[in-house]
Amino acid sequence: MLDLRKLPLEAQLTALLDGEVSPEQRHELEQRLASDENARRLHEKLRHGADFGRRRLDDVLKEPVPLALVRSIKSTQPPKTPITQRAIRPQVKLAPSGPQALAAALILFVVGCGIGYFAATTPDADEIATTTATAPANTNDWLGDVTAYQRLLIRQPRHLVEVPASQAEEISSWLTTAIGVPFRVPDLSTESWTFQGARVILGDNRPVGQLVYSNSDGDIISICFRKDAQPSETDDFKETIKDEIGLVTWHNAGTSYVLAGPSAEANLGQLAMKIATAI
Repeated sequence: MLDLRKLPLEAQLTALLDGEVSPEQRHELEQRLASDENARRLHEKLRHGADFGRRRLDDVLKEPVPLALVRSIKSTQPPKTPITQRAIRPQVKLAPSGPQALAAALILFVVGCGIGYFAATTPDADEIATTTATAPANTNDWLGDVTAYQRLLIRQPRHLVEVPASQAEEISSWLTTAIGVPFRVPDLSTESWTFQGARVILGDNRPVGQLVYSNSDGDIISICFRKDAQPSETDDFKETIKDEIGLVTWHNAGTSYVLAGPSAEANLGQLAMKIATAI
């Protein structure tokens, strides 16, 4: 076990936070924290920095994979010509000596402590953490709710809608009143999609209109729309994928739209553009 007493206090406290101390070292550091106010303050800053780093990493891992990237990977073909094997060079094994390994470990340890310390002492650390955690919440909740309802439709194909397509006039008046957005039901029959009817769902605790279509293969797509709470900065079409569900989002005239369907549907983006001109 490394002698922590030879390291700076920041390194000792970081090792304590990471659980890289012996029981004796832990007891010694806890006694110092109990009696040294400066040490307690530094320990709290380091702990805050570590928590902030974990939250940022979790946010990055939660980002949806772009739909175009997934399709590109699926469509990649193996090389048609064999790869010529190059002459194999003798492998060189680098085996650092004991003192070299110890020195490298100490350098990495101190650098890691410095990163955690500076992240914790940044004046805007709390503000940045709060902003990154809350700023995209509305968009993610809206898309997350739409995705959840789409999965529900896939699992209950015999109960797709609340009002069937045969009651077109009721659908129009009902959704316009409930959502507060005028619309037209797009005719997608030339694309082999048959309109089944409509539902009202909740997206980010707000009413959302959902127009449901199916094809002869049993696939289901839905057009979801709601009134924007704030003006949108862009009207561009954006494609994302969440597991087996593909999503295409866009904005127009104060309304948010989402086309949800199978992620394997290659023409989902083109279909969304056609819907945008017809709805």
